Amino acid sequence: MKTRWKYPSPKHGIFQWENPQFPLTVDKRYILRRGQSGLYMYTILERLEGWPDVDMDQIRVVFKLQKDKFHYMALSDSRRRTMPMPEDRTSGQPLAYPEAVLLTKPINPELRGEVDDKYQYSCEDKDNKVHGWISEDPPVGFWMITPSNEFRVGGPNKQDLTSHVGPVVLNMFTSTHYAGKDLNTAYRNGEPWKKVLGPVFVYLNSVSPKEDYLLLWEDAKEQMSVEVNQWPYDFPQSEDFPSSDQRGAVTGQLLVRDRYINGRPMHASSAYVGLAAPGDVGSWQTEAKGYQFWIRADRHGHFVIKNVRAGNYSLYAWVPGVIGDYKYEANITVKPGSRIRLGHLVYEPPRNGPTLWDIGTPDRSAAEFYVPDGYPTLMNKLYTRDPAEKFRQYGLWSRYSDLYPNDDLVYTIGISNVKDWFFAHVTREAGNNTYDPTTWRIIFELENVNRNENYTLRLALASATASEIQVRFNNPSSVLPLFTTGAIGKDNAIARHGIHGLYWLYGIDVPGSQLVEGKNTVYLTQSRSDGPFHGVMYDYIRLEGPRGA
Repeated sequence: MKTRWKYPSPKHGIFQWENPQFPLTVDKRYILRRGQSGLYMYTILERLEGWPDVDMDQIRVVFKLQKDKFHYMALSDSRRRTMPMPEDRTSGQPLAYPEAVLLTKPINPELRGEVDDKYQYSCEDKDNKVHGWISEDPPVGFWMITPSNEFRVGGPNKQDLTSHVGPVVLNMFTSTHYAGKDLNTAYRNGEPWKKVLGPVFVYLNSVSPKEDYLLLWEDAKEQMSVEVNQWPYDFPQSEDFPSSDQRGAVTGQLLVRDRYINGRPMHASSAYVGLAAPGDVGSWQTEAKGYQFWIRADRHGHFVIKNVRAGNYSLYAWVPGVIGDYKYEANITVKPGSRIRLGHLVYEPPRNGPTLWDIGTPDRSAAEFYVPDGYPTLMNKLYTRDPAEKFRQYGLWSRYSDLYPNDDLVYTIGISNVKDWFFAHVTREAGNNTYDPTTWRIIFELENVNRNENYTLRLALASATASEIQVRFNNPSSVLPLFTTGAIGKDNAIARHGIHGLYWLYGIDVPGSQLVEGKNTVYLTQSRSDGPFHGVMYDYIRLEGPRGA
């Protein structure tokens, strides 16, 4: 079955030239297969050359279920619970933004005093394969299964919405969540474009009223594995969706060479390796128009990227524990049935000199730093059991002002540890809905200083929202900082309970003349202070000695 809404043909009466927001052909397709308990669905979106400009910040599938039936939501084994009703949000107390509501008069009294916010149920795309809802009476499950991420955007660690109060089930094909408009969703100057989104599988299951309704979740996970193993499907009847034999593969081994750590190349263990549209180093995280194909390398850095659509790509990678991004020097053209063997690839991460000190782990996340407990009166009980999920609690940005009401964070190399570093460098509440900039200090000792050479400060950010980090050494009163990021970031990950957003990496030359033998201080100022959510999350900071030291 197919519905076709075509722009700009006036006879369809949906997309007209007078409505320039939708210069798009939308070809929606649904597939029912004998013996399958569910519905496959996909869409083919197309813009012809010369059509008007448009921004497509969100492309999604939305289902709203019967609220009197579906009360239990499951995203993973550790993230599943009985959810509030829509009326509970209406009767609740709005918090700092519309999505967050304190439940004051919930229909289920056990939920009183909890916070509900759809962003607390976001998930990284690499883990977002099945989620949905369960009705207890009758015991029926409704599940969204996504067998591949090839049609999603922003890479494997891009976060997005899943299911939330409604009951709502989403499949987010494209969104600026946790990225902002740095994600390229703008189509300009008559740019032509075509993309197939899906197929995804809406799976329905049931058990006997005498059985445990949670068996529906176990069955949904098993069905998800079946769908993943069958990808790419062989039944869509569209020339725009290639079958397995019409696709190609790319293989290789990624190594890391950092002479200050090891004289020999090291295996890029568990590296994220992917194919995406040709672009600059790291451009995949803001790319939204093409297809992306990502896998994890094995412990020796070997990778096999299968079932790649024919086309031109760049090969990108990043390695947990290693700063920066890798990009293969040449574009890769995948043809139907081809198998491209790249052999040994060597990534040389940014490095000028030996490590004098560092803070954190270069993994594009602030998870290792100090994440405070949420406010007892603003908790989501789902995240009180697992410390690794604590960052999803509401209002953690305000805890910085509680912990540092007057003076800012100070971190002393050799004495402090990562749990002394607050997970987000935010503003300080000053009263009357005003906020002050904050300056963090890193104190370190140097026995010897080469004042004629440059040192290097590596500053890796896991997130940035309407912020600016200014860097000074040993002189906090200097009118001009040694370095400033300028205004950066739109990912809003601090407000939306993400432990990361987009990745930023800076290499800052530090003249030896700005350092002294003995005690030194780095001053990191977050100078933008128009609101509570302006700030950054640090991923990793490293000071390197002079080149060749």
